Amino acid sequence: MVANTGDDFEHLGLHISPDIDSLTYALAGIDNRETGWGRGDETWSFMAALAQLGGETWFKLGDRDLAIHVERTRRLRSGETLSTVTSGIARALGIASRIVPMTDDPVRTRVLTACAALEFQRYFVEAQCRPEVSGFVFEGAADARANTELLAALNDPALRAVIICPSNPFISIDPILALPGVRSAMAASAAPVIAVSPIIGGRAVKGPAAKMMKELGLDVDALAVAAHYRGIIDGFVVDLADSHVASGLDLPVHACPILMLSLEDLEGLAREVLAFADCLAHSAPLILRRRSS
Repeated sequence: MVANTGDDFEHLGLHISPDIDSLTYALAGIDNRETGWGRGDETWSFMAALAQLGGETWFKLGDRDLAIHVERTRRLRSGETLSTVTSGIARALGIASRIVPMTDDPVRTRVLTACAALEFQRYFVEAQCRPEVSGFVFEGAADARANTELLAALNDPALRAVIICPSNPFISIDPILALPGVRSAMAASAAPVIAVSPIIGGRAVKGPAAKMMKELGLDVDALAVAAHYRGIIDGFVVDLADSHVASGLDLPVHACPILMLSLEDLEGLAREVLAFADCLAHSAPLILRRRSS
């Protein structure tokens, strides 16, 4: 599982990796299902004490959440890579799956607005996504090295499928695709590449994706998402509410329930997507050649 690190930033002297932490907490079964971020068993004494001292409180760090940031920062400063630190924390929490940072080099997402280029967390958390978006910059991406595990997986002839999850295309997926060699490796992969739409019936599943699309002059629909991934995907998964988009695309479309409100929903979608990928794999090379068109 590859994690975007473009959202990473320094805060209160600590290295914060929001996407990595969200994956870690979810796979460990300790995530906060209501907020979609942080731990479910959280307490907030640290933030209360910090507020009393007049410190920065716009980015919430819970007491238990703080431990992962302190330990990550300590190990990074001792010379370990982000990949090694992430693997160590995952093992400590009993996670069997691999969480792979997209790179061990610093890449930072900047959101371009009419006022300024904002650090992503300043835009997302502090400004609560209010500024109008005109574009994005991924600082450091051109000089960063994609994680070797990511590239090795994409080049593995035994790879079953590459799944682009229903995340925000601009701020969660594009930072990964901006790394040298990743886009070309995906296009050249022998495995089917499937994207799952983050848009259902003209609305984002969560987060500011729909707002961003509108401000960028794009139609807020699944078709626009598919167009964004043109050249690297072999198939597209949409919700049943958007099954009509199949007639507007020149690649295979699978419609099924994609809103994940429970573990059962998540497992059901995973099975649907993998079955769709297997069907496409049996249709190769005709379909897979579409990525080079």
